[in-house]
Amino acid sequence: MEQFKTSADVLFVLLGAIMVLAMHAGFAFLEVGTVRKKNQVNALVKILSDFAMSTLAYFIVGYSLAYGTGFFVSAEQLAANSGYELVKFFFLLTFAAAIPAIISGGIAERARFVPQLIATFLLVGFVYPFFEGIVWNGNLGFQDWLEAAFGAKFHDFAGSVVVHAFGGWIALPAVLLLGARRGRYHKDGAISAHPPSSIPFLALGAWILTVGWFGFNVMSAQRLEAVNGLVALNSLMAMIGGTLAALAAGRNDPGFVHNGPLAGLVAVCAGSDLMHPLGALFVGAVAGGLFVFLFTTAQNRWKIDDVLGVWPLHGLCGAWGGIAAGIFGSTALGGIGGVSFAAQVIGTLAGIVIALVGGGVVYGVIRATIGLRLDAEEEFAGADLSIHKITATAERETAW
Repeated sequence: MEQFKTSADVLFVLLGAIMVLAMHAGFAFLEVGTVRKKNQVNALVKILSDFAMSTLAYFIVGYSLAYGTGFFVSAEQLAANSGYELVKFFFLLTFAAAIPAIISGGIAERARFVPQLIATFLLVGFVYPFFEGIVWNGNLGFQDWLEAAFGAKFHDFAGSVVVHAFGGWIALPAVLLLGARRGRYHKDGAISAHPPSSIPFLALGAWILTVGWFGFNVMSAQRLEAVNGLVALNSLMAMIGGTLAALAAGRNDPGFVHNGPLAGLVAVCAGSDLMHPLGALFVGAVAGGLFVFLFTTAQNRWKIDDVLGVWPLHGLCGAWGGIAAGIFGSTALGGIGGVSFAAQVIGTLAGIVIALVGGGVVYGVIRATIGLRLDAEEEFAGADLSIHKITATAERETAW
């Protein structure tokens, strides 16, 4: 029976890893549909290449840095306990690889390819595991200090802060250091629109992400015996809250409608195992409205050219989710309890600070040494032809 239980856990986590792996197709097609046609191939290649580089970085150093467990032992040792640690690595790798996938959408259409791969290795190998280990493995005593001071540790069940906010706030210095796309903002204050190239691809990406998210959240239990239907229901309620809020705030704009559920799901990750479904609905609705407002108003006012809006969607909605877990996870608002508002605020702020510093250092050094951005001619031609020497639809090559 013990062997059966272990094998069931292995299968459970493996299925979760596969579902989250599929989400990376969602990241790819969301970006493909949002960028201009001349950058679609680059979006597809970036997501897959970043995943490969993330796997290498997390396998060699990242997972060991976060959890103290490495893979440089015999295969016999690795296969012990039915290889549970291996599928756990696979599952958590798909979370780690979401960091560069998030960043990719912010820096789209003007970032060089190889420097981004280098940044991916450094971020997934060192910066992300540093914070991941602090929160999810109790490294450096930060969680113990919060529990002693405020009565509860920082609670982030499925990564509102550890994954989403962290990736979004790393993306912000990358976007700022790159600068806006040429022709986006004008000296007279005018803003040139760069409309999505394909609403169907954008919608496909959003749907893939939405479906995979139920593996992202529910299977964060990591053991079959710990799975809880409350997580699934709360994820569903936050998703529809985000959708309806974005539908209203975005005035039926399909881009906002399809990003709305993602905003809601980002926000509910942290407290999905604690909240009442009505609390999750409210958390998701706030996130959906927050995303639309920040994408349309704040980013344009501050001239932040974040192509997919990853800083508001992941960075700010993720931070809202971390704090919201301390509000709607409390018994006073129908939650299960065992969470501290102060600990949630401090943990969220810690993630933001580490992400900003880590992202600023990594992208700042790369910019100062080998450069981050395509030159003006390459950007005008598009990343597809400039980097990959082919377009998404080769009409010119096949017309004759």
